[in-house]
Amino acid sequence: MHPQTVVYLEHDGKLLLVNEDGHGPQDCIMGRQDVPASLRFPTIDELMHMGIKWDEERQTDVRFSDATYTVIHGHPRIEWPEHWAWKDKVVSDDAVHPVVREAVYRSLHRLVSKVIIRNEEQQILMVKVERGFFKGYWGLPGGYMNHSEEPAEGCIRETEEELGITVALEERKPVITQRSFFREGVSFMSFTYCGIWNGKIDELALKKGEIAEAKWFSLHDAIDNAASEFDRIALESLQD
Repeated sequence: MHPQTVVYLEHDGKLLLVNEDGHGPQDCIMGRQDVPASLRFPTIDELMHMGIKWDEERQTDVRFSDATYTVIHGHPRIEWPEHWAWKDKVVSDDAVHPVVREAVYRSLHRLVSKVIIRNEEQQILMVKVERGFFKGYWGLPGGYMNHSEEPAEGCIRETEEELGITVALEERKPVITQRSFFREGVSFMSFTYCGIWNGKIDELALKKGEIAEAKWFSLHDAIDNAASEFDRIALESLQD
């Protein structure tokens, strides 16, 4: 039976895994199939027996249909652990318990690229979305970056898809923000650029099923109406 609480220790791409009896470190074999899920994260007591000191960073919950597991994320106070398992190997080894795979998957950053579109009157263009976590709320245009896509390319592509316009980006550096949904442990990293567009709202081609409305706001009102913390931080940077 898998322990209810385990510890996720990661050091420069290496993870500490143990077997069912709590003995480790154990390594992964990429592509191993049709074997019992016997490799897992250690418990607090098992780490103590191994003499590994570590600092707790956060806790997340991994919920499956019949159980909830607490994963304590920590940083080990050791030199680089050469004999631990590479993080990138766990996903393709059936011997690795689903709790480990899910925790590793959640630890990967979700990359989002957005843009603050301003006109010559220094108004901010915001959109009300029709789907996702911020459905029905105002936010900045943008979305998930494609693989191998530069952040600056991503926000231009998203703006073309969502609004039907091409925005000219300013030269200033993007506002980069990272946050995690605490108990779920999903990490988002947002790149928010500044762009220029001087058209009118009725010139926009809002993407059906995704964007319900678009509107110009003053900077103050844009900050007040932004539902996303990422958007608020980026907009507030314009006050400096």
